Amino acid sequence: MEDRLWSVQDVSDYLGVPVHTLYAWRSAGTGPPGRRVGKRLRYRPQDVRNWVASLPTEIVA
Repeated sequence: MEDRLWSVQDVSDYLGVPVHTLYAWRSAGTGPPGRRVGKRLRYRPQDVRNWVASLPTEIVA
């Protein structure tokens, strides 16, 4: 199990989305679950992976 929490930048890099998108998703109540650790927003890697796995798959014709 990976113990290190991911920063917003780590999640941004992993998902390929801008940091401001993660903050917008958080404000809207969507996106991967994160938690505050002190003043910083952190993510558990498995929570991010589970969130990605829960997304509907896009079918391209």
